[in-house]
Amino acid sequence: MKKGILATKIGMTQIFSEDGSLIPVTVLQAGPCVVTQIKTVENDGYSAVQVGFVDKKERIVNKDKSGKKEVIHRHGVNKAMKGHFDKAGVSCKRFVREFKFDNAEEYTLGSEIKADMFEVGDKIDASAISKGKGFQGAIKRHGQHRGPMAHGSKFHRHQGSNGACSSPSRVFKGKGMPGHMGCVKVTVQNLEVVRVDAEKNLLLVKGAVPGPRKALVTIKETVKAMA
Repeated sequence: MKKGILATKIGMTQIFSEDGSLIPVTVLQAGPCVVTQIKTVENDGYSAVQVGFVDKKERIVNKDKSGKKEVIHRHGVNKAMKGHFDKAGVSCKRFVREFKFDNAEEYTLGSEIKADMFEVGDKIDASAISKGKGFQGAIKRHGQHRGPMAHGSKFHRHQGSNGACSSPSRVFKGKGMPGHMGCVKVTVQNLEVVRVDAEKNLLLVKGAVPGPRKALVTIKETVKAMA
């Protein structure tokens, strides 16, 4: 892997290509990310680049519930992470991730990774935590069919039979059941970069990217290039 960056999702919009066709795009605030650690085979057993994204306050000050002048000091960053960032010579960061770049040894501590590392036409994979839907039934969660909606029917949107009674006398693992939906890591592969704004560190990606607005998105060059 040669390209990778952390981004936040701004939202969706649409642009027009040179031939006049409309393209739905997702706008991502990609970087700037700062290199906080360089891992080597000799020291860590593998080669990678650790990056930090979005500044975070070292200490957070809040008022108490009564609203008096007395303030409560809470550490935004613990001592271990504070020492880690100080060693790299960078400010405290909210998100820290690793990328196994092929040229990891070429990076230096404190160097920035910006959106201009991507070009128009690049194919990427975008990973994020999907929107949470709460507790949902089998129809919405798994796309199962409903029963008759007539007055005499006693089966409408309820889940159907879970299995035979005498044999095997149990419900198989993996059966689609009602439960918690969403709020899981989702990766959409082979998305196309249609526009890069190097000054504002914006990436416009064709199609939808998982997660709500302001969600953290990990962008990497695709692992399954398709024509």
